[in-house]
Amino acid sequence: QVQLVESGGGLVQAGGSLRLSCAASGRTFSDYVMGWFRQAPGKERECVSAISWEGTTTYYTDSVEGRSTCSRDNANNMLYLQIHNLKPEDTAVYYCAATSQNYGLPRVTWASTYDFWGQGTQVTVSS
Repeated sequence: QVQLVESGGGLVQAGGSLRLSCAASGRTFSDYVMGWFRQAPGKERECVSAISWEGTTTYYTDSVEGRSTCSRDNANNMLYLQIHNLKPEDTAVYYCAATSQNYGLPRVTWASTYDFWGQGTQVTVSS
């Protein structure tokens, strides 16, 4: 199995940027498809982005498409999500997650697809 720890959240003004990091340990990081999810109060957990084993294929939800970049560094067991032009509606707890299953869309966006989760990092965007 793999252990995941997110960092990089915080309070930021609308229009600002953040880079979230996820440090993985345990099994070989490159064995896992990785995802970023977020959950706002009273809302369901949604997939923000997903990235393939080698990092060559990425997915973004419509609300962050064009202002976000998901990347991974398999040599250092790290996953990243950079979001620019942050909006108040981006406020949520952000989680990284790992799955050993190589599903395409839409299953790669389902929370149930992922076996391992981090504890989450809070992102708050003020208007």
